[in-house]
Amino acid sequence: MKPACRILLLILIVIFAVVCTASLSDRKTYIIHMDNSKLLELKSANKQPHEWYEEILQVTSTTSADEGEEALVPELLYTYETTMTGFSAKLTSEQYQMLTDIDGVLHAAPDQVRSLQTTYSPDFLGLELGQTGLWNEKPASDVIIGVVDTGIWPEHISFSDTGLSPVPSRWKGTCEEGTNFSVTNCNKKLIGARYFHKGYEAAYGRIKSTLEFLSARDSRGHGTHTASTAAGTAVPGASFFGMAKGIARGMSFTSRIAAYKACWEGNCVDSDILAAIDQAVADGVDVLSLSLVGDATPYYQDSAIIAALGASQKGVFVAFSAGNSGSLPSTVGNVAPWVMTVAASSLDRGFLGQVKLSNGKTFRGASIYSGNHKKTKQLPLVYKETAGVEKTTEYCLPGSLSPSLVKGKIVLCMRGINDKTEKGFVVKSAGGAGMLLLNTPNYGEELVADPHVLPATLLGASSAKVIKEYLTQYRNLTAAISFHGTTYGARSPKVAAFSSRGPSPVDPHIIKPDITAPGMNILAAWPPMSSITRLSSDKRRSHFNILSGTSMSCPHVSGIAALIKSVHTDWSPAAIKSAIMTTAYTRDNRGHLISDLSASSNTKHATPFEFGSGHINPDKALDPGLVYDITGDDYLHYLCSINYTNTQVTILARRKYSCPSNKGKIAVQPGDLNYPSFAVIFDAAKKGKTTTYTYKRTVTNVGSGKISYKVFLDQPKGVKVSVEPKVLHFTKMGEKQSYKVSFTGTSSRNFCSFGSLIWVSGEYSVRSPIAITWQ
Repeated sequence: MKPACRILLLILIVIFAVVCTASLSDRKTYIIHMDNSKLLELKSANKQPHEWYEEILQVTSTTSADEGEEALVPELLYTYETTMTGFSAKLTSEQYQMLTDIDGVLHAAPDQVRSLQTTYSPDFLGLELGQTGLWNEKPASDVIIGVVDTGIWPEHISFSDTGLSPVPSRWKGTCEEGTNFSVTNCNKKLIGARYFHKGYEAAYGRIKSTLEFLSARDSRGHGTHTASTAAGTAVPGASFFGMAKGIARGMSFTSRIAAYKACWEGNCVDSDILAAIDQAVADGVDVLSLSLVGDATPYYQDSAIIAALGASQKGVFVAFSAGNSGSLPSTVGNVAPWVMTVAASSLDRGFLGQVKLSNGKTFRGASIYSGNHKKTKQLPLVYKETAGVEKTTEYCLPGSLSPSLVKGKIVLCMRGINDKTEKGFVVKSAGGAGMLLLNTPNYGEELVADPHVLPATLLGASSAKVIKEYLTQYRNLTAAISFHGTTYGARSPKVAAFSSRGPSPVDPHIIKPDITAPGMNILAAWPPMSSITRLSSDKRRSHFNILSGTSMSCPHVSGIAALIKSVHTDWSPAAIKSAIMTTAYTRDNRGHLISDLSASSNTKHATPFEFGSGHINPDKALDPGLVYDITGDDYLHYLCSINYTNTQVTILARRKYSCPSNKGKIAVQPGDLNYPSFAVIFDAAKKGKTTTYTYKRTVTNVGSGKISYKVFLDQPKGVKVSVEPKVLHFTKMGEKQSYKVSFTGTSSRNFCSFGSLIWVSGEYSVRSPIAITWQ
């Protein structure tokens, strides 16, 4: 071949490769929402949904190919039939545009990625085995909790089925085989296990077998931890290297678990999550627990939230994490009114690491250091330029410390950027003898304990500030760190600084989060082959681990919802949610208002935008007196009230839907959704103008047959609240009574104020928080 021809051939090959690569890179995963009424027509003609979907994809494939070209065939990933009607597929942008014009397609959205939000807590919550209380009611063994997460370690003792009755006959799920996972791994506790990976592989490529099991088996630990928190069997003598020793048990320790693995290498793709939710509901779960969060988006664009509405309409209670993006406002995720959004707060248990400076000052911190020595000598302190020359030295990032400067000394490391335990590895590898991990103001006084590899402790922002000031005053300042193990009796609960906050960035008419639950320093099951810090350099292993996050608080609520469901089998998800919210408490174990750990002064009180209705109170939630119930149609009317178009509501309704006229019988103002809290928004631009908003609520008597409730108000600042009638009289169980509440205020500068409305009768106190916003 002549040189000129060879060069021309190479150029053509390169062009072909570039074109092919561009075509492939143009392909993305889309979730397609279909009209359910069209599907019913097909079924009546004995045609299966996947056949229709394949025909649709074939049309886009044929149409999108130029004459003489081979079409890039769309790839069908999943079909959804239970909580959502539709499918997911890998398409080019051109195929996506064509598909949106096909009859029966309601909406098509690009796939999204969510992240994971990462025992003693039953005692802290007042759950005890004895004569009375939630654990002493009807056993919850017939209630099934579905956990959508990173999978499960089935052999763990927390999932033993000893003493359990046979699997409920209504269960339709299965134990799906895969890598290192067989049917025999399931039992009467772990009754189902499936995995969903097509969406992840479409976005990221093949799953690495060195990092993940291509099965429901959990290699990361997150799913094992959350599943055991919700419903793990009681395990006496559980501990983490001797700390937090006691009986580890899930909130609903007799309930069954079904594990749905939809998260891989730390990422959870919506098409996989949607497939997991859809399958879980079809399998017959009663509760769904999802310790993951994505960016808050309008409901009609959020596939997981759309599926959650479908689950709720089929009687399944759905709990989501609020997120770990605190302490800034409007960071909360998973904010739809049909899901329970869970914030995180502290227990009264801690792991004390104490620092004593050479000037005699002492500071209390948190650490799970388990080394042989419980105290260091007084050692020199180094920080920033005295520890290294890199700009990142103060954060102790890899490669930032100078061994010649830190050897044999205690290094001060600011919290942030990289993992807290990784900082310890960095210090140790540079020859450091210890570490003081310092909170920035954003983390406030939050003391999250970690299993450090060298003597180290975390200190709050106020202590951090003082110690850094001492460093400038004393040239030869030294410190000693001592470790005192597990301690009890701390003031609690306090809202964690990492816990995401309201108001909702997409729907301010609903207070979010809904509730707070224990999410700091939680002991639960762990895969024995996984690193306790998930760092490849950490070779330590344990059957239990201590983690923090709204990932840990979410399964607490899921388990408690299962307990309530076992007693009140006919309650709707909204009724269970109402019972949890209206019985929550807002004062800590010292009788003070619950505080917010994001405040460095440690005096700031938490508000409904931090903890929703308050801290979960399981025994009270079993017998709330009154509940606020909500139907599926109520949610659709609410969407109309926040100005969603008919097309947008149709996506959530899964059928053609038209919003009712304002002149009709159905009220469509946002405040009329029968929610157990009140979010009221005044227009700050209307300065000096007085405005009144009147909302309606309906409560159902679930307490005792003949009873009367009187209203009490904690008036929010700047607003007058009035209620009519002021007394509600009930003559029988299940009776409904309605009331109206009016909020009158004068428009002012932008700020928020808070209060509450409480219906009281004897032992019953049914409380709803009020959040007033001027914007």
